[in-house]
Amino acid sequence: MSAATDHFAFFDELRRPWLDAEALKGKFLALSAAAHPDRAHGASDAEKQKANAHFQALNAAYNCLRDSKERLQHLLTLEHGSKPAEIHAILPATADLFLEVGQFCRAVDAFLAEKERASSPLLKAQLFQQAADWSVPLGSLQKKIASQREEAEGALRALDSEWQTGARPLDPLEQIFHRLSYLTRWQQQLQERFVRLAM
Repeated sequence: MSAATDHFAFFDELRRPWLDAEALKGKFLALSAAAHPDRAHGASDAEKQKANAHFQALNAAYNCLRDSKERLQHLLTLEHGSKPAEIHAILPATADLFLEVGQFCRAVDAFLAEKERASSPLLKAQLFQQAADWSVPLGSLQKKIASQREEAEGALRALDSEWQTGARPLDPLEQIFHRLSYLTRWQQQLQERFVRLAM
C-alpha cells in the first residue's frame, strides 16, 4: 500500500480511527453502483481499464476501512508516513489470553498429529468424537477473543471522540492496533484448528 493512497478520501471521510460500519457500507454500495465497470461497456478500452482500476481501488478502500485493524494500520501509515513498527512483546492486556491460546493450540496440534496417524476405522471413529469434544474449549477461547475485540473497539470509539476535537493521540492508537493484530492472528489460528478438527 502506498503512503500516498488515502482510502478515506474514496468515501469523503475525514481520517479517523472509528467509522460506522453501516454508514460506510451504504456509501460503498452507492459508490460501487455508480463506478461499476459494466457501466463503461460502450467506452474505449482505455476508459474501461480506468473504470476497472477505479472499481478495484474502491473495493480495496472499503475492505481496508471496514476492518478496525486494517483501518488503524492505514490511518497510522498516513499519519506517520510509514507502516507502524512490528511489536514483538505481548501487551499486558492480552498476556493471559496469549498463554491460553498457545497452550490450546499446542494440545490441539498434538491431537491432530495423532488423528492424522490413525489408520484403523475404529480408532478413527473414536478420534472423530474426541475432535468434536475440542469444540467446547475452542468456542470458549473464541468468545474470550471476541470480548477483548469488543473492549478494543470501545477504546477506539473513545479515542475517536478525542480525534474529532483535533487531538491526535497516536500512541494509544498504536497500542490498540497491536492489540487487534494479536487478536486477529489468534482468531485465525483457532479457525485453522477448527477446520482441521472438522475434517
